[in-house]
Amino acid sequence: MADSKEKSGDNNTEKIADGMSAMKIKQIEDEVASSYLLVDIGANLTNSKYSRDLDSVVERAKDAGVKKIMVTGASVQCSKEALRLTRLYPGMLYSSAGIHPHDAKTWTDDCYDVIKELASNPECVAIGECGLDFNRNFSPQDVQMEVFEKQVQLACEVGKPLFLHERDAHDDMVRILGKFKDRMPPAVLHCFTGTTAQALKYLEMGLYIGLTGFLWKDKSDDGVRSILEKGLIPLDRLLIETDAPFMYPNVRGSKIPADIKQALSDRSLSFLNRYCTFQRNEPCSLPVIVEMIAAYMKRPVEEVAMATTINAIKLFGFS
Repeated sequence: MADSKEKSGDNNTEKIADGMSAMKIKQIEDEVASSYLLVDIGANLTNSKYSRDLDSVVERAKDAGVKKIMVTGASVQCSKEALRLTRLYPGMLYSSAGIHPHDAKTWTDDCYDVIKELASNPECVAIGECGLDFNRNFSPQDVQMEVFEKQVQLACEVGKPLFLHERDAHDDMVRILGKFKDRMPPAVLHCFTGTTAQALKYLEMGLYIGLTGFLWKDKSDDGVRSILEKGLIPLDRLLIETDAPFMYPNVRGSKIPADIKQALSDRSLSFLNRYCTFQRNEPCSLPVIVEMIAAYMKRPVEEVAMATTINAIKLFGFS
């Protein structure tokens, strides 16, 4: 099998070489060697913390190797603003449209049509962030479930992927998604922080798993670190995100094993340490996140980076 893959790889290289100059090939090799080619599937760039220097934030992300960013829509107004940003940074920023469970109580009769209209734009590539959050219950649980189900129905209608949020509501999430199993579009459980059993159930249902810098503080015997170490998330179901400005990956924390810290590159750390803080994480921290994930999985970073990028392109239809 390995010989077959190597031969296939050689053939692909020859085909590429036939179509471009040696100089161009060298440029591509240099780019891959100097940075990863990454997609951040979740960044809250409409947050007021970026209001003064979004140009710089986006430019730093590019420099760090982040080629695409999906700007999360968490309310009607936020979703409209996320779409507006995609027009300012075409080809770099994409958006989602939805209502976060925290804001489910703001749902009105016209929200369905408004989100549907936003989703009709090609730059809007997903429905969400939507789901259930019974950890904080900023909206009543029955309202959350009703609003979530409406957004799943909308995703089925428009045929765009779901960007899901779930905290302490696994069983109800599974139950509601199960109602649509025969027609539901692809979905990603964003910023997963659950247990092995929950991850396996979501994978069984065909969902992708999105991971963030939460890794730095997870020390449970049955959490995300353990799931990665056991190799339970297939590479073709894994996605990465910063959830910026949240989920800052504190790689200096004592909870991170020494071998994981040693796997982090100076280049990636330079972006994290220079530009990101607990108060404001940025998409340029994504290389550190993928390096942590790869270290826990004991897989080459380039392999994990490329797999997650391909998954994002396939799921969200990025050009």
